[in-house]
Amino acid sequence: MEKINKEIIVNTSIEKVFKYVENPINWLEFWPSIIDITDLQPLPDGGYRAKFEYKMAGRRFKGEGKFTDYAPNNWFVVTTKGGISSKITFTFRTFNEKLRSSQTRVTLTIEYTIPIPLLGKIAEIVIRKMNDQEIELVMANLRARFLVNY
Repeated sequence: MEKINKEIIVNTSIEKVFKYVENPINWLEFWPSIIDITDLQPLPDGGYRAKFEYKMAGRRFKGEGKFTDYAPNNWFVVTTKGGISSKITFTFRTFNEKLRSSQTRVTLTIEYTIPIPLLGKIAEIVIRKMNDQEIELVMANLRARFLVNY
């Protein structure tokens, strides 16, 4: 199991960034390797279930994601299965409580299994590095999304 953890500060309130990030359709705007989100269904306790298509190392994978833990304006966990098994956790906290700023600290933690065991250790190392760079881009895109008023 691989793990990536990244954190950014965005210039907006927790409520605004949470509302934007919790909607999987919006992931198409800031997560470059997500090709498609379909069959989006709201869940009774918050969050969603959806089918997705994702590209990694030149290959496409299809699967399903489901919010398995959800605390509005605090965090949510999405568990995926199918071509890629992963646990995606977004956490949202006020950046500086003393200043009561409208900045939010967003943390993204992903635990995943590399789905290409046949390619060997060298390929796994390359894919691990590519995934780390991908998440850097995801977080940069998310930060950029809130540089202008949302």
